[in-house]
Amino acid sequence: MTPALLAEVMEATWPPASRQSLGPFTLRDGAGGGKRVSAASLDGGSFTDADLDALDSVMAQPLMLVRAKETALDTALATRSWTIIDPVVAYAAPVARLTADLPGLTAFPHWPPLEIARSIWDRGGIGPARLAVMDRVLGPKAALLGRIDDRPAGVAFVACHGAEAMVHAVEVRDSHRRQGLGKSLLHAAANWAADQGASRLSLVVTRQNTAARALYARLGMEVVGKYHYRMK
Repeated sequence: MTPALLAEVMEATWPPASRQSLGPFTLRDGAGGGKRVSAASLDGGSFTDADLDALDSVMAQPLMLVRAKETALDTALATRSWTIIDPVVAYAAPVARLTADLPGLTAFPHWPPLEIARSIWDRGGIGPARLAVMDRVLGPKAALLGRIDDRPAGVAFVACHGAEAMVHAVEVRDSHRRQGLGKSLLHAAANWAADQGASRLSLVVTRQNTAARALYARLGMEVVGKYHYRMK
């Protein structure tokens, strides 16, 4: 999975409210939907100090997504005292590697999200602005509600962009963590993606979330990209 394809899939399955070009940079308005839909990115090749000055002048809250190989940009922003936050790792695997038979109603897809799914997301800090991001997705999409002992326990969002599927907004209630629900939600996402004809499933996770990263590695997902944010 190339960095360009990863960026394309992320944008399609978790879209900003609007975007515009400023020289070699893409600026995004996330409408409160979080860093991923609000960060600028370098999408036009090389840049100049004047381009960075222009960013400073138009961004009320300067935030840049910096990909692993964008060392010149990273160095330039560091010189301007932009601080690194939230290093992220992207994982992907063939959908067929992740599909599995699940007991009935362990985790099931639906759309629009049930009220209990919205409630679980909200308690985890995924409120109306991020639900609006989900609403903006134009391709196939689903909320996944996970259950433990017949009780709603977790939720995730999955969407397709062509043959690519991506998982976002995984949230498990505190009282039901470390009971295997994250694994069930990933299997449910893969099962849904297979039904849509997708061939690969991907996701992104913060580098510090070692428990989730260990799960993805155990399931056979491989690292396909890394990035971090810099903010001023």
